[in-house]
Amino acid sequence: MTHIQLEAIHKSYGQTQVLNDCTLEIARGEVMTLLGPSGCGKTTLLRTLAGFVRQDHGRVVVGGAEISHLAPNRRSVGYVFQNYALFPHLSVAENVAYGLKVRRRPAGEIRERVAKALHLVALDGLGARFPAQLSGGQQQRVAIARVLVLEPEVLLLDEPFNALDAKLRLTMQVELRKLIDRVGITSIFVTHDQSEAMMLSDKVAVMRAGRIEQVAAPLAIYDRPVNDYVASFIGRANVLSVEVRGGVVASAPEVVANRADGPARLIVRPENLAIAGADACWSGRILFASAQGPSIEYEVEAGLPEPLRLVVPRQAGEAALPAGAAVGVRIVDPGACIVIGGGSGV
Repeated sequence: MTHIQLEAIHKSYGQTQVLNDCTLEIARGEVMTLLGPSGCGKTTLLRTLAGFVRQDHGRVVVGGAEISHLAPNRRSVGYVFQNYALFPHLSVAENVAYGLKVRRRPAGEIRERVAKALHLVALDGLGARFPAQLSGGQQQRVAIARVLVLEPEVLLLDEPFNALDAKLRLTMQVELRKLIDRVGITSIFVTHDQSEAMMLSDKVAVMRAGRIEQVAAPLAIYDRPVNDYVASFIGRANVLSVEVRGGVVASAPEVVANRADGPARLIVRPENLAIAGADACWSGRILFASAQGPSIEYEVEAGLPEPLRLVVPRQAGEAALPAGAAVGVRIVDPGACIVIGGGSGV
């Protein structure tokens, strides 16, 4: 069941168009990630849903009702900011209770709901502490509890892991997804980090220059990107200028191209390339090799505009081939390759 609809959202600041015809549907209980580089419009789109930004054109619909005209505090939308925005002079419990006090809820109800919210985010017993006495991960959970205590219909999270170190970031990604699943709340998450998008999301909307390029499940986008921009933004990809002749790629005839003959671009993931012998599609020399435990990453100069990037499985005791070694490169699974539009470059 569709819970949130963003319909043809446009937003400009002066001559700068920030959002251009953004349309998105989000199912009830779904986790949607807006993914893209800085400046692509993802935070503006999130703030439009929250009511902090008013769109120039388009509609925001939640639960079948248009809310475009409503102030932020009337939208039943909870927003977790990048910097958490906790009050340093208030305790954890007072921070979580703040929104309920503004709404003039009874003291007994406030105590009960705050205790429940702190339990949800595994902060039982820390209500008397102040933000400065907490770790970054704990502060993040306080910020989430402060939103959940208001029982919103929708949870919005604007790059909430930015302030965390790499190890804690990974832990909190897992914990946040578990929490969202327990609560069952429809959630929209903004990030420029593809690994976060892959881990957290039911669906991903990849954005570029104010437009939504593709919306699909993370693995569907990884396996079937609609263009080379999406392919390069979700995971890594070799994007090669090729010729289609007789319905196949001329330099890799095992790859079937369901398009007219002529210039095209071939998208091949690094894990779909392997070191080859006589069956090589390309020949070249190793520029760089890095053993990563279970795999070895190679860059191979093969006379193309960019080196070929390979990720190949590594056997126990196996060393990487040295830089400068002459090698062939083949495609492992031709059916996993994508052939798109003409022209060249990403």
